[in-house]
Amino acid sequence: MISERVGNGLDMAELGQRLRAERRQRGFTLEDLAAVSGVSRSMLSEVERGSRVPTVLVLDRIATGLGTSIARLLRDEVPAERLVLRREEQTVARDEAGWERRVLSPVLPGVDFEFMRTTIDPGVNAGVFLPHSPGSREYLAVEAGVLRLSLDGDNVVLRQGDSIFYPGDCHHGFANTDTVPCVYYLAMDIAAAAH
Repeated sequence: MISERVGNGLDMAELGQRLRAERRQRGFTLEDLAAVSGVSRSMLSEVERGSRVPTVLVLDRIATGLGTSIARLLRDEVPAERLVLRREEQTVARDEAGWERRVLSPVLPGVDFEFMRTTIDPGVNAGVFLPHSPGSREYLAVEAGVLRLSLDGDNVVLRQGDSIFYPGDCHHGFANTDTVPCVYYLAMDIAAAAH
């Protein structure tokens, strides 16, 4: 689960308010978002009220259903100018299954791009993430360990120093099959969704 207060101090009530605002801005009802995200209406409602802590995978499904990134749900937009994000200012989402996602990019107006550093503990499967909108792209580079990347069910094993590009509009899963932590960087460019 994401901790009650995410790495940069965002609490669950703030997350709920952001989620509600993003959903309403896109003209979605809770039922609409449930249909496109695969997350139940009751879970969405609880997250919006700040009474339920979603896993990182659930939060990603919600963001994908909205055609955006987790970063946009966790941070305010900032002006599109030079911006330094110090380590202590970066958003960190930790999943109790044994992995974390550190968002390294700011949320800019009109841009759905996310640059992240993910650490997966040994033997942990972080799950399968939903396809993003057609035209989305993902670039991944492994810094340490071994990553088993699954793309629409096809597995690709990546080791330290390996990198890959793939269309983001496929089911993609991440698992550490090694005995040491796996660390990788992922740049995700989400194409504008036509809902």
